[in-house]
Amino acid sequence: MSSTFDQELEARRQAERAMRLLARPGAVVEAQGEGYGVRLGANRRRRPMLILDEAGFQALAREATLRPRPQGGWTMIDRPPPMSPPPGRPGVIEGEVLLPEASKPVRRNLGESPIAWLARRRDRDGQPWLTPIEAAAGERLREEYERLGTQGRLTMRWDASRVDGGLPGLAPAERDHAARRRIARALESVGPGLREILERICLMGSALEAAESALKLPRRTGKTVLKLALQRLARHYRMI
Repeated sequence: MSSTFDQELEARRQAERAMRLLARPGAVVEAQGEGYGVRLGANRRRRPMLILDEAGFQALAREATLRPRPQGGWTMIDRPPPMSPPPGRPGVIEGEVLLPEASKPVRRNLGESPIAWLARRRDRDGQPWLTPIEAAAGERLREEYERLGTQGRLTMRWDASRVDGGLPGLAPAERDHAARRRIARALESVGPGLREILERICLMGSALEAAESALKLPRRTGKTVLKLALQRLARHYRMI
């Protein structure tokens, strides 16, 4: 996996954990050494529950609304949920699920994934936006990513011993490492210029319109780019 993607993935994971902690009453995040500590309560002697690096803190600042504290540090401002989902975005139904190999339930969107939502869409001729194979390839990548982070440390080094495949009997960290490498190979097979839209839609759960805007694609070209990327992904998975 490219070092840039690996770093972005870890930063998003740190930000997600930090937001869950900061949602608790009295939780604060403040500079601590070369990082940022998230504590529950104002007692500075209390050990931080989480340490963010600079990339993790920047991801937190992008995803959450932080309010400076007179005593130093920041608290998170609760944002009211939207009255309705943005156009083109699958419904969000939060809940807990037990993923394979996980030791405890994890929070997930139980509504439709962006790929499933797009697969139901049809053009003016009544043809589906995505073929069953394209949709299956995207969902396979998404499911692989959903499992990532539930079986071990996200901070493990990539120069650890090589592990191929999620074989029974592997330690949790080894299964996590294997999953990261499978995602890396899949994205590398798609190639630059196309993999980015898969990262946005399959991994980050963005709507097509949001991914199109974030990647600065010409308007209404996102579907074409996504279909090309999914076709390459399907070939990597030997679905076609």
